Amino acid sequence: MTINKNKYLNELKLKFQSYAPITGASWELIENIVEFQLLKKGEILLRNGQIAREIHFICKGALRAYITDKEGNIYNKNIFLEGYFAGSKVSLLQQTPSSFTIEALEDCILIAINYKKYRELINQNDDLKNYYIAYLEKNWVIEKEQREIALVMQNATERYLDLLAKHPDISHRIPLLHIASHLGITPTQLSRIRKSLDKNS
Repeated sequence: MTINKNKYLNELKLKFQSYAPITGASWELIENIVEFQLLKKGEILLRNGQIAREIHFICKGALRAYITDKEGNIYNKNIFLEGYFAGSKVSLLQQTPSSFTIEALEDCILIAINYKKYRELINQNDDLKNYYIAYLEKNWVIEKEQREIALVMQNATERYLDLLAKHPDISHRIPLLHIASHLGITPTQLSRIRKSLDKNS
C-alpha cells in the first residue's frame, strides 16, 4: 500500500485546526512525534489488557473497538472511519490496561501519535492546549451526550439513518453484524430495518 504522507499529514493538520488554530511552529512539533503505521484487515491495534501508548488518526480504513464479556460474548463499543482518532483514552490518561480491543475491519493507514510526547507539547503550547480543550469538549461532552440521548430517544431506524448520513458507504464497507452491534440491535433487526427502508425508497 503506497502512502501519500504529505496528503495524510495535511488531513491531520486540518483535523487539528477544525477545533482551534494551530501555529506553524506547533505543527512542526506535532509532526516530529508521529509515525505512519499500516494495519491489515483483522490485525489488532490494541488488545484488551494492554496499556495504550499512542493515539491513532485514521487516514484510510476502518477500525472497531469491542468488549468481550466473561461468557465470551462480543459487543462493539465503537466504529472508527477515516478522519477520526482511535484509541483507549482512559488507558492513555491513566496508563491502565485497556478494557477493550481495537481491530482493523479493513486494511488501514494510520498516523500514530506518541501520547506522552503529545501531552508534553500540549502542556508547553497554548494553541495546542486550546485545541485539546476544544477536542475534549466536542467529543467527550457534546457528542457523548448526544449519543446517550439518541440511544434512549431515537428508535433503531433513526439511529441507523443518522449513521448513514455521517457515513453513506458504511454498509458496503463494514459487516452488518458490526453495524448492528454498534447501534445496540441484533443483525436480524438491522436486516428488517434495511428491507423496510428499501421498500420505502
